[in-house]
Amino acid sequence: MDAEAATVATGIPVTGRAGESMLTTRLRTMLSWPNAREKTPAPADPVTALIKAHRQVHSGSDVTLLRRAYRVAERMHHGQMRKSGDPYITHPLAVAEILAHLGMDGTTLVAALLHDTVEDTDYTLAQLREDFGPDVAHLVDGVTKFDKAHFGARAEAETIRKMIVAAGQDIRVLVIKLADRLHNMQTLDARSAASRARIAGATREVLVPLCDRLGIQALKRELEDKVLLFLDPEEYERIDGMVANRPDWNGYVQNLVTLGSGALRREKLDGRVKPRPRHYYSIWKDTQQAGSPVPMDLPRIVVILDGDDPDCYAALCAVHQQWKPIPGRFKDFIAAPKNNLYRSLHTTVLGPGDQMVEVLIRTEQMHRAVEYGVVAPFRYPTRPSRRSGALRVFNPRTAAREVAPAPRQHGEHAWLRRALDLEQAAPDAVQFVETLRCDLAEQQIQVFAWGRQLLLPEGASPVDVAYELGTRTGDRCVAATVNGVLTPLNAALTDGDVVDILVSRARNHPGPRREWLEFVKSPNARLRLSRRFTDPEVAAGTVSDRLQLGRAAIGLALRRRDRALADEQRLISLAQALDYPDLDTLLIAVAEHRVSADTIVDQLIASVDNQNEAARTPLVNVAAPRRDAADTPPRRSSTSLAR
Repeated sequence: MDAEAATVATGIPVTGRAGESMLTTRLRTMLSWPNAREKTPAPADPVTALIKAHRQVHSGSDVTLLRRAYRVAERMHHGQMRKSGDPYITHPLAVAEILAHLGMDGTTLVAALLHDTVEDTDYTLAQLREDFGPDVAHLVDGVTKFDKAHFGARAEAETIRKMIVAAGQDIRVLVIKLADRLHNMQTLDARSAASRARIAGATREVLVPLCDRLGIQALKRELEDKVLLFLDPEEYERIDGMVANRPDWNGYVQNLVTLGSGALRREKLDGRVKPRPRHYYSIWKDTQQAGSPVPMDLPRIVVILDGDDPDCYAALCAVHQQWKPIPGRFKDFIAAPKNNLYRSLHTTVLGPGDQMVEVLIRTEQMHRAVEYGVVAPFRYPTRPSRRSGALRVFNPRTAAREVAPAPRQHGEHAWLRRALDLEQAAPDAVQFVETLRCDLAEQQIQVFAWGRQLLLPEGASPVDVAYELGTRTGDRCVAATVNGVLTPLNAALTDGDVVDILVSRARNHPGPRREWLEFVKSPNARLRLSRRFTDPEVAAGTVSDRLQLGRAAIGLALRRRDRALADEQRLISLAQALDYPDLDTLLIAVAEHRVSADTIVDQLIASVDNQNEAARTPLVNVAAPRRDAADTPPRRSSTSLAR
């Protein structure tokens, strides 16, 4: 047998490689021979990237629950596909990774992995609560949409309302929603042109302003750029071309960084100077406002100091000594923060070559708050020292054993507090959402009245100021002075105005006027006036009023039977059994006499006293009647019924 025939027959060459003995070559071939038949390597762990991103911020966290949540989500979404053709599980996994890069805690990541299971699969909220606990269940429930079959045209409004109320208890609900929309925007190419325009438009109108109110610039920048890409692709490409073809731009900016760092050293200020390029949407917006035929962008740097607020003003002096400041281009957002608590000093100077340069000055703590807003306490958590009660830096290596920041802290955000107040006052979900959209869409100004700093929509009037000071003040407002000058009540205010409201103390004062609705801008004023001058056929009382009435009716029926509930879990279970989407829907049905409180209580007693019999006999059907866009609020946490 010749060498070629031997090779074909055995697969092993009979002649060795150059420089190798025959035995070495035979051993090499034999050891490598099974490669063609070896088993396919095990697929990569799908949550590896997620865990890596999470541990970059929280290095000591336990990821066991993350892995279990992924397995549950993968099993429940099995067979479901996205418009792009990818398995559906890629979406919740991507949302969780976005949140991990933001620095969110493990509970948020678990909820992100499961956020579509209750809405799109057979996995129930009760089962999720049992498997992963009440915190995860609350977050998932907060982002779960209401069923259009039950709520009809009001499903979207009810969903937004539920999300805002849930965020009042835990701000992470809104953060998950924003990450969810960001991934949807990243994969929007798979949708039709009409869908792309609709989704991008809704993102610009509601979610981008919401992201701004929460101060999460790290998400807002990419959301805005995606909006521009899908709503005005030609402008996006034009700006992209301009940014990609700017000769010597990077060198110029790097020179600014070098000179600025030298200015800090001369003043013995600890800090760093970094480029701060504008994102595409910001360039487009400035170009539109200036009416320029070509994209407008200025070199921009940020000074980040390792110090306190006074160091920012010292750095401002250093910058102005280095470069000549341009009059009228200085803003102090440290003394007067923006509505999203943004704090920095802004100045514009003449840099090298008499080029206008924007300079931002802030501390490290301010910079973290600017980038991450309400997310910052999760990314950079702190906790009280046991000895002194002072705050100490949270140790990420022991994150698994540390207590996460209390969500209630973040619910105290000023904008969210105002939104929750509007929700309480709104008679129905649709009016609340319309008011919320108006609040989000408007540019804001700051005015001062009665020693208070107020944030109002651009173009607001003294009447808006009066209602911000209180409903009684607004109802009895008769005149106003602006900067010491008597001014008509319908005059538009400007940023920084000082307003004094004159009120009537007469007992027979006629109250507000209907024509005020024609010029008021603030959501609070519009809502108060709309309720006062509403159609008399509209049912009186807010949703909160009807919730209290329904709860009181059930409590009274229980007391008549000498019974009480230790908690509302059985009532929640009964609401689900009767085909109500949540307990609040049942309570409103009781308040509006669409179902009797006595009937509900009888069913409750039967479920408690006759559990064995109830297991054999189905509940009497008192199913929720179909309603035309009923005023039904989102799910809320409920206190125990009074005995």
